[in-house]
Amino acid sequence: MEINSAHLTFCTNIYAGESWAAHFSVLTDSFPVLKAALSPEQPMGIGLRLSNLASIEILEANHLHEFKKWLNDNGGYVFTMNGFPYGGFHHTRVKDQVHAPDWTTTERLEYTIRLFHILAELIPEGIDGGISTSPLSYKPWFSDLQERKVATIAATNHILKVAEELSTIKAKSGKTLHLDIEPEPDGFLESGPEFVDWYENVLLQSGKLTGDVIRKHICLCYDVCHFAIGYEPHAEIIDELKAKGISVGKIQISAALKAKLPEVAEERNLVINALGRFDEPTYLHQVIAQQHDGRLIRYPDLSNALADKENTNAREWRAHFHVPIFVEDMGLVQSTQADIKSVLDYHKKNPFTNHLEVETYTWEVLPAALKAPLNDSIIRELRWVKNILES
Repeated sequence: MEINSAHLTFCTNIYAGESWAAHFSVLTDSFPVLKAALSPEQPMGIGLRLSNLASIEILEANHLHEFKKWLNDNGGYVFTMNGFPYGGFHHTRVKDQVHAPDWTTTERLEYTIRLFHILAELIPEGIDGGISTSPLSYKPWFSDLQERKVATIAATNHILKVAEELSTIKAKSGKTLHLDIEPEPDGFLESGPEFVDWYENVLLQSGKLTGDVIRKHICLCYDVCHFAIGYEPHAEIIDELKAKGISVGKIQISAALKAKLPEVAEERNLVINALGRFDEPTYLHQVIAQQHDGRLIRYPDLSNALADKENTNAREWRAHFHVPIFVEDMGLVQSTQADIKSVLDYHKKNPFTNHLEVETYTWEVLPAALKAPLNDSIIRELRWVKNILES
């Protein structure tokens, strides 16, 4: 749905199923309900997630044409896609494999280009289209800085091939498409400064494409949860991106888990036990702890942070666990909802993208007290965002 010249939707990576038949089935069941509640008079966008398997299957037989007709008949449109998770994303152990295959591989390149050709067919005239993707690779997979440097160059060369393909699509169809790199804790690009450094000193310095082509087709996906985990200053990052001419292709509206750690041992243990209820085996829940002196401690997963629970230097933990964005206080633990409000307030005054996507994909693995029927949860989240944007 369009609000203040921006398109707002939710990401369908919340739904289980890897085949195109499974993707389409859940959309036909849920989307009419969501649209009737949220956008009964106007078209409503969909943030489409296709697994690698589904991206192959939708191009077989007449599936893509049938999907386009269904969108038209039901008042739906696709303007953004999530190309980060390549394979299984539900009912399986994902953890660090969410980064696999990474951008050093031809598999990631081919998958992403396939997604862009699908998006070019689906996107309505007059709208730009974006696909979010992984931050090149995952740091713990590489044992030293030289290996990481070699992998960064290989990944960047594949990113440039995508930009070249998108430039060709633009020349042939007039449609502007962009790849939106999504920094994440422990990714090769995990913060605003790391992303800007890579963009300016590696991507733009490659000499393989003009800066204009790169800037048009390679953007940042601003995942609020990920930046909040790193205690990053949102306004400063967005201002720097603008100053350097780097576009934000999409805001992913998401909240991280956080908790203040009391100094009293008994109270501290209660908070840490509450955090422990979010330690589940499916997704990677990186933790960044802030010490009393302001320095940060990084843990690859929540289980690693819990193993260091006796470390009293930490005054706050923030964990990569996408919790419902409409809940800030969950008792002993909280969310980074205030970061979402900060980013959206900035965006209302100084718009910096026209793609807004709510991304809470953890409904199945949330503690029981936070679970609710999925359609009701999606409606509640999008209404919460609409209220902020329209206030």
